Amino acid sequence: MSDRHEHGHGHGHGHGHHHRHRHRLTHLLKPHSHESTDKLDSALESSARGMRALWVSLAVLGATALAQAVVVVASGSVALLGDTVHNTADALTAVPLGIAFVLGRRAATRRFTYGYGRAEDLAGIAIVLTIAASAAFAAWTAVDRLLDPRPVERIPAVAVAALVGFAGNEWVARYRIRVGRAIGSAALVADGLHARTDGFTSLAVLLSAGGAALGWQLADPIVGLAITAAIALVLRDAAREVFRRVMDAVDPALVDRAERALREVTGVREVGELRLRWIGHRLRAEVAVVVDGEATVRQAHAIAVDAEHALLHAIPRLTAALVHADPAPTPGEADPHLALAHHTTA
Repeated sequence: MSDRHEHGHGHGHGHGHHHRHRHRLTHLLKPHSHESTDKLDSALESSARGMRALWVSLAVLGATALAQAVVVVASGSVALLGDTVHNTADALTAVPLGIAFVLGRRAATRRFTYGYGRAEDLAGIAIVLTIAASAAFAAWTAVDRLLDPRPVERIPAVAVAALVGFAGNEWVARYRIRVGRAIGSAALVADGLHARTDGFTSLAVLLSAGGAALGWQLADPIVGLAITAAIALVLRDAAREVFRRVMDAVDPALVDRAERALREVTGVREVGELRLRWIGHRLRAEVAVVVDGEATVRQAHAIAVDAEHALLHAIPRLTAALVHADPAPTPGEADPHLALAHHTTA
């Protein structure tokens, strides 16, 4: 028997009667609901926070790039020009993320039965590619400057613009990462890491300007190469996070937490296969639980409902679960899944 619920281990029925009464009392004192409308409201709230983060980031980075562009025109600094290009590109990464958040609000269809939440993963891939392009551009600029050193003019203005670039990018990075982690969006976190790479590039401009002020023209390309290495490290972290999300990886602590919650459910004797996966910034679960083989269909269904309910409380951002109830085996009884054995691969 399957139903829409979660996965858990069980213990005896003695504790269960008291647990059910305590559970009902809790509902009387603290009403709540897990209906689909409530889950949709939560999902829209997460998407709204993500969109708000994108718009704020776009405004801050746009203003930062505009201020730097003014100094570029006045100073002719190639290094600052590169930093301005980085900031502009970082601001524009809000576009794929914004599209992903808008798509994520669309209802599931008969073709896209899980909805459009995975669009965030595609946006994350686009952002990782943008970080890679930024790293390549920084490396090319640094090598070009190393082979053809150029003097930096209006050094004080360039230094101030570099500080503005760093401050704007670091603020945006912290904001995006905080919101991304709060709503479970790996793509938004990756975008925050990308903003941080551009902040490093701004610092490179500042250090190169300091070296130029001391008459050392090679400071710019040498620092640029060092910052390229730093960008590569951030790229690795961002790529790893997005790769894990695309491959349906979850924090093992979430699985442990789910199993602990299920073991507290009355009527659940054992926890079978438990799967969690991210769809955008929301979680779904699939689980098999072992119940009393003599339980009626209604009793098994009630246990499955309790199991799902426990998981919805225990796992943040879990919006849906599928619970399959298996009867506890009796001595000499054949495996109830034997008919499926020939479909199982090693």
